[in-house]
Amino acid sequence: MNRQMIVGERIMYADGLAPVNCVFTATVEGHFSEPQLNSALAKIQNRHPLLRSNVSRNETNVPTFVTNPNIPSIPVDIIERTSDIQWEEISLSEWERPFDLTKDPAARLIWLRSETVSDLLLVCPHCVCDGSGFVTLMRELLLLLDNPEMDLEPYEGFQSVDSLVPASISDSRMIHWKGKLFSALAKGLFTILNPKPAPHEGNYYFLTHTLDKETTSALVRKCKAEKTTIQAALCTASLLAHQSVKGKASRNKVISPVDIRRYLPAIGRDHLFAFAPIVELSLTQKDAQNDFWAEARSMKQALVEKAEKVNAAEMMFITEYFHNSTGALLRHMRSTKGSHDITISNMGVLDIPVSYNNFHVRAIHSPSVGFPWRNPNTLVVSTFAGRMDFSFCSHESFLPMIDAEKICREAMWVLLEDTPVTA
Repeated sequence: MNRQMIVGERIMYADGLAPVNCVFTATVEGHFSEPQLNSALAKIQNRHPLLRSNVSRNETNVPTFVTNPNIPSIPVDIIERTSDIQWEEISLSEWERPFDLTKDPAARLIWLRSETVSDLLLVCPHCVCDGSGFVTLMRELLLLLDNPEMDLEPYEGFQSVDSLVPASISDSRMIHWKGKLFSALAKGLFTILNPKPAPHEGNYYFLTHTLDKETTSALVRKCKAEKTTIQAALCTASLLAHQSVKGKASRNKVISPVDIRRYLPAIGRDHLFAFAPIVELSLTQKDAQNDFWAEARSMKQALVEKAEKVNAAEMMFITEYFHNSTGALLRHMRSTKGSHDITISNMGVLDIPVSYNNFHVRAIHSPSVGFPWRNPNTLVVSTFAGRMDFSFCSHESFLPMIDAEKICREAMWVLLEDTPVTA
């Protein structure tokens, strides 16, 4: 592999100016050895091209992924496990612990080890891995720990955006023209704005919460009965809660990332990739106290309609003209509050088994990430073993933790207020 980062990857890389690390944690009951763990990671690294690549700069100063045949192995840090919440403390520290991608692999593992229970914290820079990629890595890790003789089939990384999009897009003069025009307009706009990154005073934090099986099942049934979806209900509850706590400061807008693999079949379901199109959603009336489930149905309809209109191939192709504006865009993201209140990423039911021959997975904790943007508000949701898990990540400089706690409590109350739980 020798290709420049696409613009979406450069944004998640923050152009190397600040760490953008994601942490995905599994709590495992059972036994495995350090050699088994190292062997599993070696096979995973051999399978995924991005884990065998380093980052350099090409002749136009664009960060570039280059395969390194002598790249070091994925490192494992072993720490004595002292509590059930220790993984949360380690996750926070890992957000800001940089990778040296000029020489080291784009992954590391933290093993919180005790005699019977382990927490496996998989850490990757966001520029190589989205939520779906994280699930793939964790599934492969657990399968290989349980079956050390298992092999993984390597795949080839793509060499350019041209290999991902249809020829009808890459050969279109109109789309090339649109890319040049939009890039010029963006460059002019960012030159005029020329913002300076806002100082980060305070600390990163994240809040976690897990629904039990009965409550999770009841919420799923309620959404189906109300002809809406979990994601629409989460977006609705979060916006209502944010409005309740922040009042006029609320923007009435949520960002919902969409898995790009549903639009571009050239990106394998189990391949690492980092770019995600987004859909922006709002309540029908910002100040209206409408029926929650009516709002959730409207939210679902808007989500479906906007997701269907996403042209991921054209979007990716056009944004490749924005390389000259990426630095200014990043300054903008680090200085302005943005037009949204929160980003909500729902990973759905995780495709990871619970029981293995040699161990049992007690819990999978939703990924967390500390974005260096002015507005880092991010809620990641996943469901494992019938339990829905929430991870809310932010920074004190943008949203005080006490306000975040209020918003999360209010959102959960709104979401579950009319959801009967039966044993």
